[in-house]
Amino acid sequence: MSKKKDARLRRARKSRSHIRELGVPRLCVFRSPRHIYAQIISAEGDRVQASASSLDKDLRGKIGGNVDGATEVGKSIAAKAQEAGITEVAFDRSGFKYHGRIKALAEAAREAGLQF
Repeated sequence: MSKKKDARLRRARKSRSHIRELGVPRLCVFRSPRHIYAQIISAEGDRVQASASSLDKDLRGKIGGNVDGATEVGKSIAAKAQEAGITEVAFDRSGFKYHGRIKALAEAAREAGLQF
């Protein structure tokens, strides 16, 4: 792996260990150069309870992996979480900086009803 990816995963490991202590589901976000993905993983870490990405059928074509796409994915994951009965999560940014697409997804999910 590259030094850049190693550093990101090291940052992610630190925040995930803190989230594990909280005992709440986590909203895990991954961004690639073209797309953005979000999953809500159970507190035990063994099940994906909801997921959304810029590749979903209802979002594909209309958006890409940019800030507007991240906003739509944030709204979508919040709606799916509420359908699953989840209202409170811990935000796992996977070692990415909290700005740009990651920030847009988080703010959209908060506005749509998720608490973190």
